[in-house]
Amino acid sequence: MRIGVKLPHTGDAVPAPSVARRARDLELAGFDSLWVSDHVVMPNVIESRYPFAADGKATWPTATPYLEALVSLAAAAAVTERVRLGTAALVLPQRNPVLLAKQVASIDALSGGRVALGIGAGWLREEFDALGVPFEARGARMEEWIELLRDCWTGRPAAHSTGRYVLPEDTLVLPTPAHAVPLYVGGHSPTALRRAARLGDGWLAQQAVTALDPERLAGEIASIRSTAADAGRDPRTLQVVLRLVESSGRAAEVARRITELAQAGVNEIIVDVDPVDGDAQADHDLLRDAADAR
Repeated sequence: MRIGVKLPHTGDAVPAPSVARRARDLELAGFDSLWVSDHVVMPNVIESRYPFAADGKATWPTATPYLEALVSLAAAAAVTERVRLGTAALVLPQRNPVLLAKQVASIDALSGGRVALGIGAGWLREEFDALGVPFEARGARMEEWIELLRDCWTGRPAAHSTGRYVLPEDTLVLPTPAHAVPLYVGGHSPTALRRAARLGDGWLAQQAVTALDPERLAGEIASIRSTAADAGRDPRTLQVVLRLVESSGRAAEVARRITELAQAGVNEIIVDVDPVDGDAQADHDLLRDAADAR
């Protein structure tokens, strides 16, 4: 199992020029991957239902600043050599697909082929409204954008014309990525699971450490793999990445559950390390030992 970590690029990490230093430190601690989250704007008061909480309530202050996800990955790419660099998760329908393809290909080329893109349809209507993007059509936009991303990453995308996007013929999108950038489709709704099975290179899941449920994960993973097989895809090629929120300071608790997560079908976990009082090296070593011992 790979051990990934959230790169601190929000909240208290924003005022200080610390993202690059923290990226270096987390790589030196031994983590396999660094991941960033994504919000372009936030409303003062959230009215939308947050899908990752039982009561539908978001759990962080809306005034939390976010350094932009791809800018943060570029900063990390410039100072690291080995770790994979990912988004968990980028709200795909909010982005211009051709510009996003260019940005991701550039970071991938600069990093020597280390980018992975976790993508989601989004849940925050207020953010879509602020960006001038229709909220109701986000699922259809996401599926179309996946097609456009992969086509643009060939460097010579085909002409594309729908009611949502028009790409003229003979458009060149260069450079191409240094490797085939994997797309991990996020979400736990039945629609999201089917989308991951049909279109993704894997699934990006999320659970809180305080409510960890490997049995539920196993059922969702089995559903994805069954749907992928029905669609003529090889389910063994699909990777499962699990974002573990509320994991800061709980490395020992996560380590005790790693065998259960692996048995459920999880290939990689993403944890938090306290950027102020945490010990990244100790947390990594504890998790790595648990993963290797299973």
